Amino acid sequence: MSAPAEPLGEYIGAQCRRVDEALSRFLPGPPACPPPLSEAMRYSLFAGGKRFRPVLVLAAAEEVAATPSLQEPPGQAATREDAHRLALPAACAIEMIHTYSLIHDDLPAMDDDTLRRGRPTLHMAHGEGTAILAGDGLLTEAFALLSREPACGEPVLLRRRMQTLSEIARAAGALGMVGGQAIDLAAAGAATPGGDGAAFDLERLREMHAMKTGALIRASAIAGAIMAGGTSAAIAAIADYASALGLAFQIVDDILDVEGATEDLGKTAGKDAAAGKPTYPAIVGLERSRHLAAEAHAESGRALARVGIDGGRLHEIAEWVVGRRN
Repeated sequence: MSAPAEPLGEYIGAQCRRVDEALSRFLPGPPACPPPLSEAMRYSLFAGGKRFRPVLVLAAAEEVAATPSLQEPPGQAATREDAHRLALPAACAIEMIHTYSLIHDDLPAMDDDTLRRGRPTLHMAHGEGTAILAGDGLLTEAFALLSREPACGEPVLLRRRMQTLSEIARAAGALGMVGGQAIDLAAAGAATPGGDGAAFDLERLREMHAMKTGALIRASAIAGAIMAGGTSAAIAAIADYASALGLAFQIVDDILDVEGATEDLGKTAGKDAAAGKPTYPAIVGLERSRHLAAEAHAESGRALARVGIDGGRLHEIAEWVVGRRN
């Protein structure tokens, strides 16, 4: 793939605007959807998140579309515009799922947080019952969207759509994000003095975060590669890239929880430590955590190199992940 024509920040900004416009179209509103529920879903969905996962969907789709050797059949999604059209519904669905997970994660029965994306969490602003329903609504609408878009009658595109839906469902459910959240909930207090931190070693921590955080990041890149018509080798390489990327993302998140400021993060800094949650800094320390993030970054690059991707947005996104400050 040729060198990107615009800086990464501009690219992400343009993709965020594309995703936000599509989300506004895809998300049901009044009068069909009750106004309080519609308002609550939009409160969280349009609260100004990084849109990391949908941007990853679109970047993976672009990479496949721009590289004929990664396409099967060749030329099926030959332009950037084709890639966006095919992958945008999956990008929006994943952002709906991610936002639902944040809404529920912030609830009093879970992390009991009051700040998200720089403003009051949804249950603080609209009440706990409405927050639960808004999360339920976003999750369900995500799969409704995946089942119908992009609208097409071609068997090859129908197959891709169903494969994408299956990948995302697995990543979001009991074998992925929800399962990881359950492990995380049960582990609260493990890293406090006298807690079960010794039993929660690095391997167990990796397993938890591969499910809780990594699974949906991995599914994001896979979804883009599938919808753009990637070969099995391309999809496998991009999946391995995203698995390493998800690990790096979580390690950096854990480091920022220790070193970052609430006003920069848009959420309560130090929350994990206060709750005694197992994190990379709690288990292996900050310096080792930074080393593990760098290792994961290097692994992401090696995965892409297997199919000849040696530049482009996916590499830039990986560099941004390990260098971010919020």
